[in-house]
Amino acid sequence: MSKVITIISGKGGVGKTTTSINLGAALTELGKDVVVVDANLTTPNVGLHLGAPIVPISLNHVLSGKAKISDAIYEHDSGTRIIPSSLSVKELRRLNYSRLKDVARSLKRTVDFVICDSAAGLGQEAMASMEAADELIIVTNPEIPAVTDALKTAKLAEEMGKNVKGVVVTRVRGGKGEMEIENIRDMLDLPILGIVYEDKNVQSALANKNPLLHEYPNSKASRAYRRIAAKIAGMDYKEPGFFARMFGR
Repeated sequence: MSKVITIISGKGGVGKTTTSINLGAALTELGKDVVVVDANLTTPNVGLHLGAPIVPISLNHVLSGKAKISDAIYEHDSGTRIIPSSLSVKELRRLNYSRLKDVARSLKRTVDFVICDSAAGLGQEAMASMEAADELIIVTNPEIPAVTDALKTAKLAEEMGKNVKGVVVTRVRGGKGEMEIENIRDMLDLPILGIVYEDKNVQSALANKNPLLHEYPNSKASRAYRRIAAKIAGMDYKEPGFFARMFGR
């Protein structure tokens, strides 16, 4: 059964876009048909992450009724398919955010998973991507402000009648000032789908316009995203052995 999954966070800078792209790449590796939609229309980053900052047809054109959704899909060299949003401020005018739900439904008929990278915060734009979703995944860091904003997001999802599949805790360093994972689980009262440790390779992958999963396939963060993707797809994940990590997947 096809699903629209919106990746949401109450706070910016927690790794939401990195999570969206790499979950999309991991699900694609598992043989699923996936499209990652940059639903962050005001400050889009998916195209920037994957070397497509400016495209002929973007999600903005689709939402304004100027193009078909099929014309806004682009395939990265990694095989990850994306629908970027425009960097142009002019194209933000007269956008109908409510049409995002129709776009998601249309995509859902042709793919296994639609991954929506939502805008940060809990404004109209973020709420539109939440409304378009079948399930939500909340991304947070193990810090009190981020987890507090994640709690607000979870409460809003509950009010909207939306199912939150779980939480991905990113940029974990294991430092003394961080919240314990058990405390985050208790505070949010949601399952923890995965823990992604801080990885310096994330910035390198961004510089090379490639998903971390493909640039550094055996890094801890890449393996974490694969485990999370397997949970989402309802599949088993087999951890690669020592020699696989040393010499390839």
